[in-house]
Amino acid sequence: MKNIIICVLSMLCSGFIFAQEEENTTKKDTTKLDEIILVGRRKLSNYRQEKTLSSIDDYLEKANKITMIKRGNYAWEPSVNNMNSERLNVTIDGMQIFGACTDKMDPITSYVDVSNLEKVSVGSGQEGTENGHCLGGGIDLQLPNSKFYESGFKTSFDLGYETNGNYKTGGLEMEYSGNKFYLNADGIYRKSDNYDAGKNKEVLYSQFEKFNISLQSGYKLSENESLDANIIYDKATDVGYPALPMDVSQAEALITSVTYNYTNDSTFIKSLETKLYFNTITHIMDDSKRPDVPIRMDMPGWSDTYGFYNKATIVKNKHNFLLNLNGFYNRSLAEMTMYPNDPNQPAMFMYTWPDVRTLYTGLYAKDNFTLNKNETLSGSIRIGHHNNKIANDVGLESLQIFYPNMDDSKGRILSSFSADYNFKKQHYDYAFGLGYGERAPSVSEGYGFFLFNSFDNYDYIGNPTLKNEKAVEINAKANYHNDKFHLGIESSYFYIMDYIIGEIDSNLSAMTIGANGVRVYNALSNATIFDVYINSSYKFSNTISVNGTVGYNYGKGSNDENLPLIKPFSYMAELNYSTNKSNVAMQLEGNGNQSRYSSFYGEDETASYAILNLNFGNVFYVKEDKFIIKYGIENILDSNYSTYADWNNIPRRGRNFYMNLSFILM
Repeated sequence: MKNIIICVLSMLCSGFIFAQEEENTTKKDTTKLDEIILVGRRKLSNYRQEKTLSSIDDYLEKANKITMIKRGNYAWEPSVNNMNSERLNVTIDGMQIFGACTDKMDPITSYVDVSNLEKVSVGSGQEGTENGHCLGGGIDLQLPNSKFYESGFKTSFDLGYETNGNYKTGGLEMEYSGNKFYLNADGIYRKSDNYDAGKNKEVLYSQFEKFNISLQSGYKLSENESLDANIIYDKATDVGYPALPMDVSQAEALITSVTYNYTNDSTFIKSLETKLYFNTITHIMDDSKRPDVPIRMDMPGWSDTYGFYNKATIVKNKHNFLLNLNGFYNRSLAEMTMYPNDPNQPAMFMYTWPDVRTLYTGLYAKDNFTLNKNETLSGSIRIGHHNNKIANDVGLESLQIFYPNMDDSKGRILSSFSADYNFKKQHYDYAFGLGYGERAPSVSEGYGFFLFNSFDNYDYIGNPTLKNEKAVEINAKANYHNDKFHLGIESSYFYIMDYIIGEIDSNLSAMTIGANGVRVYNALSNATIFDVYINSSYKFSNTISVNGTVGYNYGKGSNDENLPLIKPFSYMAELNYSTNKSNVAMQLEGNGNQSRYSSFYGEDETASYAILNLNFGNVFYVKEDKFIIKYGIENILDSNYSTYADWNNIPRRGRNFYMNLSFILM
């Protein structure tokens, strides 16, 4: 089997993961270091033949530099450049939103669905700082633009079914668009039972149920001005997390915004955008459905955010300026109640997040300067003020047990900058850049109180004395392409100072029954992270193409320990046949074994794997109505495997047959 996989990989390795056709799900701008992922769910894509009703997690996982950390069948945590959520800036249409779970069971991506979004912008490293500070990069889940199409009323609906887990999906969208007013309403429902890993091994507590509804409307004030209003309501219930000791009975989010837009191509101020927003999240963990627990616990959490931004695009001579003044106020509160087995004993209560209030205001400026027709130079800077305040006296007093001299508030100045050079000619282009960034410790890193981490089996305590984490970044890329062939390489290197990670404190006793001990968030003097990806594609004809990518990643701390959750050698190859009305795609994807794992941080070695997928798509027209069917087989060989990013080695899905139907009625 291994020889067959190697042979197939050798034949397909000349391909490039990103196809170049018009309707690709992912497109690269070769003059920038960022990536745009289109998430229009009713396209017949040539890129890995996406399901019509793929989740946002599925879309994101296809990008080179993104890995999704899985704790279950739902709500995967994105990682960019081998850095997860604390080191990323994840926003929804530029809006800051923060999860309410101390165990990261509700990443920001879990509170939107494909029906809400038009595209996802992924900025690597300091290219991702437009909406906030980060080290690894930024992910902006972007809502659709104003829809004054004058197309009148139309509706569409989607149905999907997958055999593995008895996974059912349905979507409905209704839209009215006129000259001065538009209204769009949509919803998606998803439900899955426990899925089966390879060889029909059921993965318990992997079920989930969720629905998402959204409403978008707009009114045109003039030819240059408009107002937009958006509401997203997302609710998940009965969500199992097989990699964790607890499940989620409710994860609920309300996301609202009002936006003023101004555009005028005849003036040097090309656009102005002002957004006011509010979002609130409720997340309730419990272990009530686990049959054998040493002690029963409830762990609810809440997060409320108020924010704004003002953006302006200015074009003057050879300069293209982007200015973004933004700010937010967030309240994060989480608590834990433990119920002893003896009903005569009192319950134990504590604040795991002691009502932390965060106030941030910052300014971002970027200039794209055209040197000549082949060369561009860009530079950006962000500076902001970040302040944390503990509003709960009991929570403050609990942390003062470990930090008796700590104050209830702490202010920080954060800064970042980047510079990039791009050269582009007809058949080749290259770019390189430098960057420096800072970030404040997260609420958990600074103020968490006995947060249990099932990855390494330690309780964690925050550290309010932590310094800003800082990173110097170097990146480069080069591409060669003609009408049929493409070859590209991209790489990035991060030198991170005051790298925040948990360190064992043998003087402290664990709160969680069965935990190995306590780690306190502290900082290594430095850490290094490196990645390189080689991509290629070849187009045999207008209908047949081959694409592929290989990647290598490395991460180590100043303590000479491997960093956790660093992606091993990876590869993907695809053979694709595509016409305007149909396509067929076969993919091979896999990782090498995780030989540079970090036992010090709770990792173990994961074996190599290779997965084969086969996908089909067809589109039909009945008068003006459009019908799309997508179907296929995932994990054809029914391999039983886990990846380095699967929390506690939970296995991924085995063989899965799926079918998605879309109907667009005009």
